[in-house]
Amino acid sequence: MAGVIVIGTQWGDEGKGKATDQLGDSVDFVVRYSGGNNAGHTVVVNGESFAMHLLPSGILNENAVPCIGNGVVVDLAVLFQEIDELAARGVNTDRLLISPNAHLITSYHTTMDKVGERFLGKRKIGTTGRGIGPAYADKVNRLGLRVQDLFDASILRQKVEAALAQKNQLLVKMYNRREVDPVQITEGLLEYAERVRPHVADVARVLNKGLDEGKTVLFEGAQAHHLDVDHGTYPYVTSSNPTAGGALTGSGVGPTRIERVIGIAKAYTTRVGEGPFPTELFDQDGEKLREIGHEYGVTTGRKRRCGWFDALVVEAATTYNGATDIFLTKLDVLSGWDRIPVCVAYDINGERVETLPANQTDFHHAKPIYEYLDGWTEDLSECRTFEDLPVNAQRYVRRLEELCRCRISGIGVGPGREQVVMLHDLIGPVSA
Repeated sequence: MAGVIVIGTQWGDEGKGKATDQLGDSVDFVVRYSGGNNAGHTVVVNGESFAMHLLPSGILNENAVPCIGNGVVVDLAVLFQEIDELAARGVNTDRLLISPNAHLITSYHTTMDKVGERFLGKRKIGTTGRGIGPAYADKVNRLGLRVQDLFDASILRQKVEAALAQKNQLLVKMYNRREVDPVQITEGLLEYAERVRPHVADVARVLNKGLDEGKTVLFEGAQAHHLDVDHGTYPYVTSSNPTAGGALTGSGVGPTRIERVIGIAKAYTTRVGEGPFPTELFDQDGEKLREIGHEYGVTTGRKRRCGWFDALVVEAATTYNGATDIFLTKLDVLSGWDRIPVCVAYDINGERVETLPANQTDFHHAKPIYEYLDGWTEDLSECRTFEDLPVNAQRYVRRLEELCRCRISGIGVGPGREQVVMLHDLIGPVSA
């Protein structure tokens, strides 16, 4: 058996979809375990681009069973829109499995998300407005709706009424909005019941049985370590646990089942939304990274904030998640710079700090200390072995490996599925 977890080591958008797709042909199950349609994965196959928000990237692999675990929050309208779009392009989604314990996002969750963010003003978090946070809040407050509730109209109605008893008070008295009709919400959700029914299965049981049979399960996280509600740059985080630990609770698989943890890192750094970002660029280099790297959100279309590689950020993520490997993406974007800065430490109130500070005030005041590496001008898109890379690109990779204290096993050199350099196998024992 082999359980393989894929996590983002920065603030999301590292290219987890590409890395997951690389592994997809070698695995039997691909599981989304956290987040919702606030995340986006783009996979390019034979020059054709597929953008997904809820469906696992492994949906494009006909030999793998794609699963949505209990840790995901599901907007049914978005889910079936994605399914219909893929079906129109010839992709079979019949084998998709959804945990009955996954929670549902409703229209009142998106409403609460948007008005709540607006109410925060300058203190806004920078959410996508997709209802993710309010849905997870209902889950923790035991007011949530689960996929299995769609199959008992009476229970669903009672749960919707209970959830709206409080929310309607807030909407009317605090936010000056209209009440939400619980009957309308209930009837709207029930319209999906029969369509979702064939996909519902005890995902945790299915995955554990597969692992017992020696099959490989790939756990695909949304967002990234530094957006984790416990370990990220709080409060500028998501509402779930996209860390390796979240893969376990979000799918129903135990820690002894995991063999590999693969951290995905972009060869530079990006972030969407609010929050600290020590290496952020506000000059032509930042614009150049954005344009060459096409750094616009898959889900929102928002411009991503761009900056140089921050080794402290990635090292912390690889350490806290027990990463066995790093898959480095978008190395090709860095072609054309004479020198490439890499953040190797912070200046915090005049003191040199070489590990990510645990105190958020310190992190907010952190100023990057750079090491400058020689750049390269060659096009990397046709490189398929490490030796094909320019010498300075090889040195860049090896230096990041040293700074992050984790081996780099794969390198993305373009958007296509085939545009990758593999240094080590990502399936099977770490020594492989």
